[in-house]
Amino acid sequence: MPQTVSPSAADADRSLFSELPLSPGLLTTLQQLQYRTMTPIQAASLPITLAGHDLIAQAKTGSGKTAAFALALLTNLNPRRFAVQAMVLCPTRELADQVTQELRRLARSADNIKILTLCGGSTMRPQMSSLAHGAHIVVGTPGRIMDHLQRNSLNLEALNTLVFDEADRMLDMGFYDDIAYVTRCCPPKRQTLLFSATYPNGIAGLARQFLRNPQEVKLLEHHEGNKIRQRFYEVAHETRLQAVGQLLQHYRPVSTLAFCNTKQQCRDLLEVLQAQGINALTLNGDLEQRERDQVLIQFANRSCSVLVATDVAARGLDITQLEAVINVDVTPDPEIYIHRIGRTGRADENGWALSLYSLPEMPRIVAITKMIGSEPEWHDLATLQSDDNTPLASPMVTLQILGGRKEKIRPGDVLGALTGEAGYTREQVGKITVTDQSTYVAVTRDIAHEAARKLSTGKVKGKTVRVRAL
Repeated sequence: MPQTVSPSAADADRSLFSELPLSPGLLTTLQQLQYRTMTPIQAASLPITLAGHDLIAQAKTGSGKTAAFALALLTNLNPRRFAVQAMVLCPTRELADQVTQELRRLARSADNIKILTLCGGSTMRPQMSSLAHGAHIVVGTPGRIMDHLQRNSLNLEALNTLVFDEADRMLDMGFYDDIAYVTRCCPPKRQTLLFSATYPNGIAGLARQFLRNPQEVKLLEHHEGNKIRQRFYEVAHETRLQAVGQLLQHYRPVSTLAFCNTKQQCRDLLEVLQAQGINALTLNGDLEQRERDQVLIQFANRSCSVLVATDVAARGLDITQLEAVINVDVTPDPEIYIHRIGRTGRADENGWALSLYSLPEMPRIVAITKMIGSEPEWHDLATLQSDDNTPLASPMVTLQILGGRKEKIRPGDVLGALTGEAGYTREQVGKITVTDQSTYVAVTRDIAHEAARKLSTGKVKGKTVRVRAL
């Protein structure tokens, strides 16, 4: 059964590392590093992992999760056996480097623990040479680990612990097939630990396929009252849709989720926003799966400023860096209101929750304010002004490359084509999503058409590809 942990409750407990069944060497190292009390994720997960169970842990970056899996991984390690006994899969080279650094700090009491980082962006030969000399732990990105397995330079026969770090981000980057390949190369008898900041459907699929009776730990995130600014604006029913454009023009959020109560209202609002030159898309039950996927990809990679949706269409949607939620219609259910506005103001970010209402909807707002326990902040639409009258444009544009997993295209191939021959910087390239038939890459708006042309005239994975801007 999932175990849900409240950070405040775990903090109050102030669990000590000395209470855990850790080796004297590890406890001494923790003392030297001044790690005395556990963070909530460590207190919740370490008793489970040290007892040998598989684990799914939902915790954000900065919560102390690296030490949470590192201590279990090091406890399972036999330093005298010179073979790869543990592997950590990370979405990026930067995270892999951080994990390696933390593992080295925690492993310093044990003699000669060799930890290797295996990531793309470095030449294969030195990595193959290091592996030939032996290692206890490897930390790397799925694509590069897969390359080593295919070349037989990495042997996982002795592996006893596999860690997926920031699993949601790896899935976002299109690494599912690489992760699946790598995991199938691991011994079936092993401990598997999965850490993720969010819990999209792909994580559940990953867990079902590769974890054995995992225990779950989830840190409850409480929204601080000052992180989501809630404002209510009265409108006449017939001006409601035009008012959404006013809010967007005044606040100018990069990314907004606009909730309507009906599909027809979604369609009507989309028409109004697009007529105002605002880059908007809609999610509704009439879309085919391929169209829905494309809409979600564009919104998640910041190629679409506004996503218009009903509660049903937006179910299970988890978008990071969402600056604003607009309630175009007031929901009759106060719990749905709380769920809607909770999409913004995540982690260390602030967010706006802007609601439009007409006088007949006042009883709904009264019910909402009772539930949230605070007085609404009333504002007048007439006072909204904008210093910038240019249409709201998204910072990125999505390029669709015809060819995906079936052509064995990986995110690294696309990034390499754009930062290599095409001559762009890593900062000009956003999220890369690989599906069965297509690959989608977000690039900054200023280079979109030129980048599409360069990709079309160049090569991706040694092949000519067809590219278009969505």
